[in-house]
Amino acid sequence: MPEGQPAPSDGSLPVHALSDVGKRPLGIYIHVPFCTTRCGYCDFNTYTATELGAEPGASRAGYVAGAIKELELAARVLGPDAPEISTIFVGGGTPTVLPADDLGRLIAAVRGCFGLAEDAEVTTESNPESVDAADLYRLRQLGFNRISFGMQSVVPHVLATLDRVHSPDRPQQVITEAKAAGFANISLDLIYGTPGESAADWQSSLDAALAASPQHISAYALIVEEGTRLAARIRRGELPSPDDDDLADKYLIADERLSAAGYTAYEVSNWSTGRASRCRHNLGYWRSDHWWGIGPGAHSHVGGVRWWNVKHPRAYGSRLAADHSPALAREVLTRDDRRVERILLELRLADGLPASLLTSTERGRLADLRARGLITAQDGKLILSRNGRLLADGVIRELLD
Repeated sequence: MPEGQPAPSDGSLPVHALSDVGKRPLGIYIHVPFCTTRCGYCDFNTYTATELGAEPGASRAGYVAGAIKELELAARVLGPDAPEISTIFVGGGTPTVLPADDLGRLIAAVRGCFGLAEDAEVTTESNPESVDAADLYRLRQLGFNRISFGMQSVVPHVLATLDRVHSPDRPQQVITEAKAAGFANISLDLIYGTPGESAADWQSSLDAALAASPQHISAYALIVEEGTRLAARIRRGELPSPDDDDLADKYLIADERLSAAGYTAYEVSNWSTGRASRCRHNLGYWRSDHWWGIGPGAHSHVGGVRWWNVKHPRAYGSRLAADHSPALAREVLTRDDRRVERILLELRLADGLPASLLTSTERGRLADLRARGLITAQDGKLILSRNGRLLADGVIRELLD
């Protein structure tokens, strides 16, 4: 967690932030911090379901009540000018280790506190092995209309290296079950660059994902995070480190294969079959909209104020039980902070970044980036080429340095 400034115990926001409420879409992120097992590459704020106590918010049994208390706090803080919620994203962890009806209680609480737009996108993440056909049918009944499955790979030795426990063919099966349950917007997450993964392995995972015909596919390069089991294995020499050239080759394979199958890259790591199947919640992050993050370690942003909750579920539950905000700290962004953040995020989008956001010095760097085929200009927007997407972080650094 960054240090930030102390966050008020009542969760209040500065007047200038509240004056921005209602001017941009508002989304709700709900972090469910529980997993049945912890994957060796994962450094998310997650806990196996049996290792926590029974205090409110610290266990599966008490979590929902704590999350609903934070939703009620959010409604009080944002006040009557808060718009209806346009997107809900339940992430984790593995949200579907909770019973479907518990997840439904969270959606009902959002509707009761804020109202839910008629066309709201309501997503839950899930692992393929954590739901069955009956669960999926119930989730659809309860108002979820989008689901994102963590597939990662279909190659047994790759799954083993990542400590994934689902069988290689389970992701394809669960998509069939989700379609039968009425989900028309389904996403698959893939990871490339796992130690020992060959180009043929990666192609096999892409082929399996495409054969399942989801509306959305995310493909992320493996990042080895300090403190994970995977990092320890690499440090001990048991596994090789991911290779940058290999990662680049696999990104290009993914983009070529997905593009040929009719998917369009609308963000560096995300492809969809059309605008309607883009993840609207994540677009809200990339476009600096407003969102309130519910749950341990969740981050929020409203009107240029960003804050984050205490990480441990026990601390989270204790604060709410005492009628205090679970926010640990916050930062108030300056006008230039917000401008730079827009550049960092919006340049990743296929819709592009308004060139008017750049300073004259930054505009002076565009000619070289264009000459190298990394960026193009169209209708006043700057758009990364395929090679530019491959080198997106470097392009942004060059532009801002």
